[in-house]
Amino acid sequence: MKISEYVRKFEALCEEHDIPPETVMSFLVELSQRERWNLYLHYEEDMPEDLVPEFEAGMERILNDEPMAHVLGYSWFYGYRIPVNEDVLIPRPETEELCAYTLARIDRNFPEGEVVCADIGTGSGAIAITLCKEEPRVSMTATDISEEALVMARKAAELNGANIRFLAGDMLQPLIEQGIRLDVLVCNPPYIPDDEAMERSVVDFEPHVALFGGSDGLKFYREVFRGCRQVLKEKAFMAFEMGWNQREAMSRLVEEILPGVPYEILKDMNGKDRMLFVYFNCDKQ
Repeated sequence: MKISEYVRKFEALCEEHDIPPETVMSFLVELSQRERWNLYLHYEEDMPEDLVPEFEAGMERILNDEPMAHVLGYSWFYGYRIPVNEDVLIPRPETEELCAYTLARIDRNFPEGEVVCADIGTGSGAIAITLCKEEPRVSMTATDISEEALVMARKAAELNGANIRFLAGDMLQPLIEQGIRLDVLVCNPPYIPDDEAMERSVVDFEPHVALFGGSDGLKFYREVFRGCRQVLKEKAFMAFEMGWNQREAMSRLVEEILPGVPYEILKDMNGKDRMLFVYFNCDKQ
């Protein structure tokens, strides 16, 4: 079969399984780049025989709701290749925006010198890697309660040449124990309420510890808000990803635990409330 025929065949199967048909081309593009052959130049030619088994086996897993990133063994984030498996959450495009906004605020508030930063609950390490690679002045520490996640994050950091200090422990505790004081605290915690229904591709293949944040989804924000003054410098800011429908609840939580501290909630590229920034003697962008 021609490459184009394979694509049409599996696009139809994806539609039958309620999977975006563009997944087929995305998967094939990754395979073609790995094998160093030009997909578009040969699109109307026969599929290379040595690629057929891998392509068909991979598409079978995808049609069974397994994430494409798990089939490939990696995901792309901010231009960096991040290894993923069932021990870490696959990094999302929305989180790239969190990184971009954080970098802009670092430039504004800390234009010179070292910037001490921590990524709390780092998971795959995508945020930590992006911030320290994009801003060489960042001195990055990353924490996670999952030893399995830290194995993957260290692998990702080594792959991308990122100098990161990894600490095992629950949320802020490793920083408190080490006496670390931060200019910037970044956190993309689990924020899905425990009883919220999720797609099978998420529930069956991604770690629940990285997804669910208590009965209202705000458990880990409470922990960070209550303990943040123990790890922040006098001038600092915090950056969080949040659920698109948590604006009112998040606003109440910040005002309750950190009364009088300025904050803002930003929308993502889809116009959804997705990022929270909290400022201690820092300027908004």
